Amino acid sequence: MSTISESNLPGVGRKFQVETLSGDRLTVVIHDDGMRELYHFERKNLNRPASVLTLSDGEARQIAGIIGGLTYVPKALPTSEIVLEDLVLEWFTLPAGSNGAGRTIRDLQVRTFTGASIVSLIEPTRTTRTNPEADTLLNEGATLILAGDRHSIAKLKELLVSGKA
Repeated sequence: MSTISESNLPGVGRKFQVETLSGDRLTVVIHDDGMRELYHFERKNLNRPASVLTLSDGEARQIAGIIGGLTYVPKALPTSEIVLEDLVLEWFTLPAGSNGAGRTIRDLQVRTFTGASIVSLIEPTRTTRTNPEADTLLNEGATLILAGDRHSIAKLKELLVSGKA
């Protein structure tokens, strides 16, 4: 697993440094005004960036969603999770014959019964829906991106599979 460190940059923002498994380094500077700077250092020369990229806040968020798998989950990784302090994002594929298949988010009362949310879904056809509406129909085989704490996500998965929260 890679090593990540972070530090404050007074008057600028915050710096995150990732030492990758390959030995390369990625430094991300998030400015207080929302701009992002990405510095890529190759392991053969960690003193001088091999490339630099500047992104607006909107661009950075779009790329984060892409890298984080909000729009495409590689077939080799059907389940995954990201933990951000108390918030967990978990990818969950709705099994065939589950209680949630063929029902809407509203029918299941997802947030009311579990406290967790379905923030995105990827249909078996690869069609994606970010922030799906309450009337979105859940299809078996769809990959749902669930958000909440570990307990609420466990309750949501139980609701989706068996109908019990």
